[in-house]
Amino acid sequence: REMIDLEATFEKLENELREVNQNAEALKRNFLELTELKHILRKTQVFFDEGISQNLTYPQMSDSRREEEQTLLGEDWLKSGNQTLKLGFVAGVILRERIPAFERMLWRACRGNVFLRQAEIEKPLEDPSTGDQVNKSVFIIFFQGDQLKTRVKKICEGFRATLYPCPEAPADRREMAMGVMTRIEDLNTVLGQTQDHRHRVLVAAAKNIKNWFVKVRKIKAIYHTLNLFNLDVTQKCLIAECWVPVLDIEMIQLALRRGTERSGSSVPPILNRMDTFEDPPTYNRTNKFTNGFQALIDAYGVASYREMNPTPYTIITFPFLFAVMFGDLGHGAIMTSFAAWMVLQEKPLAAKKTDNEIWNIFFGGRYIILLMGFFSMYTGLMYNDVFSKSLNLFGSQWKTNYNVSTILENPFLQLNPSTEDYDHTPYPVGIDPIWQLADNKIVFLNGYKMKMSIILGVLHMLFGVSLSLKNYKYFKNQLSIYCEFIPQVIFLVFLFFYMVLLMFMKWMIYSPKSTDVKTSPHCAPSILITFINMVLFKENKSYDVCDDFMYSGQDTLQKLLVVLALICVPWMLLAKPILVTRGHKKEHQLLSSNHVGGENGDIDGAITPAQQTVPDNKKHEETDPVELYIHQGIHTIEYVLGSVSHTASYLRLWALSLAHAQLSEVLWGMVLSNGLKYDSWVGGFVLWGIFAFWAVLTIGILVLMEGLSAFLHTLRLHWVEFQSKFYSGLGYGFQPFSFEVILDQAASAGED
Repeated sequence: REMIDLEATFEKLENELREVNQNAEALKRNFLELTELKHILRKTQVFFDEGISQNLTYPQMSDSRREEEQTLLGEDWLKSGNQTLKLGFVAGVILRERIPAFERMLWRACRGNVFLRQAEIEKPLEDPSTGDQVNKSVFIIFFQGDQLKTRVKKICEGFRATLYPCPEAPADRREMAMGVMTRIEDLNTVLGQTQDHRHRVLVAAAKNIKNWFVKVRKIKAIYHTLNLFNLDVTQKCLIAECWVPVLDIEMIQLALRRGTERSGSSVPPILNRMDTFEDPPTYNRTNKFTNGFQALIDAYGVASYREMNPTPYTIITFPFLFAVMFGDLGHGAIMTSFAAWMVLQEKPLAAKKTDNEIWNIFFGGRYIILLMGFFSMYTGLMYNDVFSKSLNLFGSQWKTNYNVSTILENPFLQLNPSTEDYDHTPYPVGIDPIWQLADNKIVFLNGYKMKMSIILGVLHMLFGVSLSLKNYKYFKNQLSIYCEFIPQVIFLVFLFFYMVLLMFMKWMIYSPKSTDVKTSPHCAPSILITFINMVLFKENKSYDVCDDFMYSGQDTLQKLLVVLALICVPWMLLAKPILVTRGHKKEHQLLSSNHVGGENGDIDGAITPAQQTVPDNKKHEETDPVELYIHQGIHTIEYVLGSVSHTASYLRLWALSLAHAQLSEVLWGMVLSNGLKYDSWVGGFVLWGIFAFWAVLTIGILVLMEGLSAFLHTLRLHWVEFQSKFYSGLGYGFQPFSFEVILDQAASAGED
């Protein structure tokens, strides 16, 4: 019904506009003819006024010129050269670019027996057919005889020149010109009224055009969806198969019931749940806060149906790992302020619907940027780093016990943590601000951030492996729990988590206040060397006064851990394919025995659960032993090598954090500090200019470029190092029928 109403409205509007346009075109054509006639009357009056004072008799010529004319034009015309001629003329208008060719054609076709005068029309005229502005010229042609007149008119017709009547008497021309001017004024009035009427019609249509587009797109989408329905055997009802979220079934039934009541149908629609072997689509409900994080995960791959969704955990881990690399209280505050502005102004900003892709990316990820900014402020506070400077909020825990003369005489002095130089209580929040002045600041921060990166990386990967247990339990895949999850956890814990424990043990055992030389910082072993010797079954070598190991039995325990970790490799590689193959052999033997029982008359025994209908491709996947071994081998190699490479990959947390801090120090030391060297009032203007330059570099390089780099590295850590432990991402997204989505896609396509 709506389509019929729209069609009737459009047909009425089309007829009205077509009639208005036809009338307007006829009026414009009439206006053009009158305008051209007006210019002809004006220009020809000038031509005739100039010709009154001139004698139109043929001039006297020299003998040579006379012989040429006699040859070309004939003796008869030459004899009449001194006689007064009675000439006819035609006047018209032609396109300006055709004048040269028109003039040559007249000369050649009429053998020079015509006289052409032309003058340009100063203002361009509007072509009523195309609406283009064209330049034209007025011409008048004098000739003698009816034959030349016929020939001239044919030439004018060939060049599409428009001829107009032009009286010979000046009084008649003036009278005609006055009549033309009156008609032009009347036509201007009528044309104005016509344009106003068309404008009113179009404005009225423009007010409804958005609603019409929405209605048409909705109707088109509905009919497109209806085309996917099938007719039943009786050809009286439609049948459709679709995916529906279980939680929305009641709402859908209410909508169907409401549609039945509104349509007045006596037969209610029937909604049945049916079994299928097809993989259902994945539908993760999101809101404006979680939508950006879900988009990051879906960009890697949509989760398989009922697979563990990493988005809830990524909401926290993603901005946190980003902040570990981007940690700066000042830069984090800038990012937070920008994101907070987008969040607070999201309704007016979303209403603008700009087609700027960069802005749309920033706006779509405003909540991600907000959390990244918050976490960056937190890690910046932990690093005690604000635009490469430290905050001394609680007072340093280190003290300088040197006298003034010693300080002045020595450019470098060392503070000993084993003496009273250190209070033996850590700084309350973050890193002590004394390290800002220390010469070995980079050495200290490198060790601190490097160990922190490994600790966070191992914990992140262990968490990813633990999530795979949720998938195995939900899908009731007990075999994968015993043949994949357990050996994976053992391999990762016995090697890399043990290395993390060594770091904490080193921090707790060795202290500068220790009275025992063996537990002093001098005897603290290198964790990297210890781990390498552990894997290679080498003995640790230390100083004579130091122990080779951190605790008793360490060597035996480490060898046992490495052996057990190595045993996990063939466990992951062979256990699952062997057990699956044996299980299939038992099923085939059971089927064979049941088939024999069926031949002997045991009908019930011939029917087993294994004979349920299963798609052929899934049968092939489950029963092909070669593919099982290849698939398991690929996953085992990927996990074993990935555990090493992924652990090292988390060192990017340390590397980018160090690079960010060093770039911040460079900008402070080489740019902003130069503005603080002037004491006079001139220094204020200098500082203002240098600060502006420093602010541009800070936002452009440290916030935008470094922020983008840290974002991409964080994305890689989640996609590869974290999600590879439990997430396959082989599903496809649920795309429900939605008018909002359809209209948004149509609007974006229209803008493109």
